[in-house]
Amino acid sequence: MARPQNFDTDTVLDRAMDQFWTHGYANTSPAQLADAAGIGKGSLYNTFGSKRALFDMVLDRYGRLGVEMARDYMSRPGSTRDCLREYLRASVDLDMASPTRRGCLAVNTAAELGGNDTAATDALRGIEQRIVATLAARIDQGRRDGDVHRDVDPNSVAALLFTTSGGLRLMAKTTDATQLYRIIDVALTTL
Repeated sequence: MARPQNFDTDTVLDRAMDQFWTHGYANTSPAQLADAAGIGKGSLYNTFGSKRALFDMVLDRYGRLGVEMARDYMSRPGSTRDCLREYLRASVDLDMASPTRRGCLAVNTAAELGGNDTAATDALRGIEQRIVATLAARIDQGRRDGDVHRDVDPNSVAALLFTTSGGLRLMAKTTDATQLYRIIDVALTTL
């Protein structure tokens, strides 16, 4: 008879996320994951199957949290430009608040596994598509509300801002927030 699970799965995923985010997929060992999660390696494997299965779940969770964050900021009151500015700045601020500037787990994963790992590439594309769709919907609303130029293509600008966000997250490893805020302001001139 299997022993009952004595841990919260989301807590384990968050702790594993922290390890993968800090060290990357290849440089994170199962022992590090078990230690960070506060559970034995056996429990880790019995629950998640493998390091890769755990990583896939972490990437899925990271994506869901990222999409929720985008939806939250895009649903706030204010102009489209204000919502987008606050969203992009919040991402920068999260990076700046971390004791170790790690950038974005999705960007880091794209650099490490993208293009060489079909499952990771597909997961990253899914995250991108959902966030771009969320930003595009807000930009389209701004066009209808009159706070975005009518000739703006919501999907193209949303893709540009998503790409800008990835670059900001990477640059946050070495650049100060003031410079990154300036980049955000320039990117928003496309509206």
